[in-house]
Amino acid sequence: MHAFLKLLRSNHNYRYTWMGQVVSEIGDHFNNIAVFALAMDLTHSGLVVTGIMLARAIPAITIGPLAGVLLDRFDRKRIMITSDLVRAVVALGFILALSEKRAALLYLFSALLMVASPFFTAGRSAILPTIASADEIHTANSLTQTTQWTTLTVGTFLGATVIAMGYKWAFVFNALSFIFSAWAIRKLKAPKGKAFRAQRKDLTEADVVRPWHEYREGLRYMSSVPLVLGIVLLAVGWATGGGAAQILFTLFGEVVFHAGAAGIGVIWGCAGLGLLTGGVIGNWLGKRLSFEQYKLAVFIDYILHGAAYVLFSRMPRLDLALIFIALSRASIAVNSVMNYSYLLRTVSDQYRGRVFATMETLTWAMMMMSMMGAGIASTHYSPRIIGTFAGLLSSTTAIFWAWANWSGHLPQPAALGIDVREVEVHGDPVG
Repeated sequence: MHAFLKLLRSNHNYRYTWMGQVVSEIGDHFNNIAVFALAMDLTHSGLVVTGIMLARAIPAITIGPLAGVLLDRFDRKRIMITSDLVRAVVALGFILALSEKRAALLYLFSALLMVASPFFTAGRSAILPTIASADEIHTANSLTQTTQWTTLTVGTFLGATVIAMGYKWAFVFNALSFIFSAWAIRKLKAPKGKAFRAQRKDLTEADVVRPWHEYREGLRYMSSVPLVLGIVLLAVGWATGGGAAQILFTLFGEVVFHAGAAGIGVIWGCAGLGLLTGGVIGNWLGKRLSFEQYKLAVFIDYILHGAAYVLFSRMPRLDLALIFIALSRASIAVNSVMNYSYLLRTVSDQYRGRVFATMETLTWAMMMMSMMGAGIASTHYSPRIIGTFAGLLSSTTAIFWAWANWSGHLPQPAALGIDVREVEVHGDPVG
C-alpha cells in the first residue's frame, strides 16, 4: 500500500489517469447493474441478458483490430479523450430505453458503448509505460488493476443502492463519469523524451489505406515472442468459462438465490473483493518471484481459480457461494497482475496498441461464444450445472501453460516495453 501511495504522490500523470479510472469505472458498474436488472424486469429471461452481453462483445471484436492500429498510428491521448466523450453521449441514451421500456434499445446502446470502449481501454494500457518509469511499471500496473477491481466492488454495491432510487440516476452518473475521465486524461503531459504517439516509420500511402496490413504485422510480432503469445492465450483460455460467468452472476442472483438486483450486486461485489485481494497479493508476489517461479504460480492459480468457481456453483446458500466466488476471483487476479506486468515490460512501444487491442479482441470473441453457450444452455439446464462446466473449462488453461513451460516453449524475453537504459529494480528483471 505504501508503494501505491508513493506512486500517486510522485507521478503527476499517473495520478490523473488513476483519478479518471476511479470515477469512470464506478459509473460503468452502475450502468452494468442497472442494464442487467432492467432487462430482467422487462423480460424475466436469461436469454435477454445473454443478448445484451453479446451486443457488447460483438463491437469489441470487430472494432478491436482498428483500435489497435489507430493507437499505434496516432496520438493515444487524443484517441482516449474522444472515446470518453462519445461514451458520455451514448450513456445518456439508456434513459430512452428506460422510458420506452423496450429491451431492443438496451441492445443498441450497449453495442454503441462498446464501439468506443476499445480505443480507451487498449489506449490506457499502451500509455502506461510512457507515464511510468521502469521502476514504477509493476506498481503502476498493480494499482491500475487493483483499482479496477476496487471500483467493481464499490460500483456494484453502490449500483444496487442507486437503482433502488431509480435507473435514471445510474445512467446519468455513468455519462458524467466519462466526462470526468476525459478531463483527467486531458491533464496528462508527456515526460521528457517520451510521447503519447508511438515512435515509428512514416506511413506510406499504401499503409494509410491498408490498416489490415499493419494489424497483421502486429500479429506476426506477437507470435514471434512466445511469452507474449502465451499470456494472450491464457486470457483466451480463461474466457472459455469467464464469458459464461457474466451471464451466471445475474442468473444466480435472480434465479438460484432469489435475491433480485441486490443479489446480483452482492455477487459482483464479492467477486470484486476477491479481485482486490488478489491484486494486492499479485503486486507483492510480482516483486519477489523469479521468472521460473512466476510461471509455476500461474499454473497453480489457474487450477485454484477453476476449482473455486465449481464450488461456488454448487453451494446451497448465498453466503457460502460468496466465499468461493471471492477465492476464484482472487486467484485470477494474482495471475492478471503478474501477466500484465510482463507484457508491459516486454512489448515494444510501436506494437503496444495492437497487442493489447488484439488481446481484448480475442478474449471478447471467446467470451461471446461462452456467453452464447451459457445463454442457450440456461433454457435447458440449471445455472449450477452450467457454472460447474464453466469452472472446469477455465482450469484447462493451466494444462496448456504447463505443457508450454515444461517443454521449454516459454523462454524469458528481452525487456522492450521500457527504455533499456532504465533498470528494473524489483523482483526478477526481464531481459
